[in-house]
Amino acid sequence: METTELCYPELHNISCRKPQRLQDAMLFYNLLCLMSLLTVTMNLLVIISIAHFRQLHSPTNLLILSLAVSDLLVGLLLIPAEILITDSCWFLGNTLCILFYMIDLTIILSSIGNIVLISVDRYLAICDPLHYNTKVTVNRVMFCVCACWLCALIYNSLIFTDYFIDPDAVSSCYGECVVVYNHVTGNVDFVCTFIGPVTVVVVLYVRIFMVVVSQARSMQSKVVTLHQTVTMPARKSELKAARTLGIVILIFIVCLCPFYIPSFTGEDNEEYSSITFFFSWLWFFNSCINPFIYASFYPWFRKTIKVIVTLEILKPHSSYATVL
Repeated sequence: METTELCYPELHNISCRKPQRLQDAMLFYNLLCLMSLLTVTMNLLVIISIAHFRQLHSPTNLLILSLAVSDLLVGLLLIPAEILITDSCWFLGNTLCILFYMIDLTIILSSIGNIVLISVDRYLAICDPLHYNTKVTVNRVMFCVCACWLCALIYNSLIFTDYFIDPDAVSSCYGECVVVYNHVTGNVDFVCTFIGPVTVVVVLYVRIFMVVVSQARSMQSKVVTLHQTVTMPARKSELKAARTLGIVILIFIVCLCPFYIPSFTGEDNEEYSSITFFFSWLWFFNSCINPFIYASFYPWFRKTIKVIVTLEILKPHSSYATVL
């Protein structure tokens, strides 16, 4: 009986025990599979919409596209891999285990970088509208997005260098896949990937809020110059985009904060295994919910979904269709 509970029965002394299945496991895994399917499908619609329709090739939408790519990878790679780790033993070896965690954290860090870039974009659009079009161009945004992904990959490659050199040191027995930071690495990672970016995002959006309040007061007093009157329609669209992306950022931070609780309390992740499991799925839920926020607040996304689902996207010159 003891042997059947081991991941590697032939390695009796060094094999891990098989994970215990959760109660109502079938319902639980069906929900996770549904989440994975929704995450992939909805974010794929976002990616196709922005990439295909030329009217949507704006700097802000390129940042949304980058965030949708990271959310797509969460649904396509991370959720299925987490189901595998939770429900069964890890039979792919320690090297692939470390590679999985490196990809996992690279996607998370790139998402955080995208959120920071979105906040900077909204800050410049609201607080410096006269120079926004000259400062924020499609080429510059593409460079920043590529740099964001590259920096995330390089950062996590440096973090996991020691693990790749000695992959057997990360597991206490055969059949588990877990990586635990020491306190120094955990604290540095906590500051670089959470405290710093979240501080930047909060400061920028507080500044945006102050500017919006100031503009509202000036409008109420009816002291409006000719220049302000001319630019008002554009300003309204920028404010709407700031509100929508502000909701995305707020939900992102709410879902991300619990993920860093072990680092905040100074405890090792393995001591929080059951809690960390819930926090991971909360983070995955964020990747699933973002496209529904776009659908709720962006009419162009609802229009493009209709075009894609009805296969009108296959028509010639469909990329020039009016969706705004």
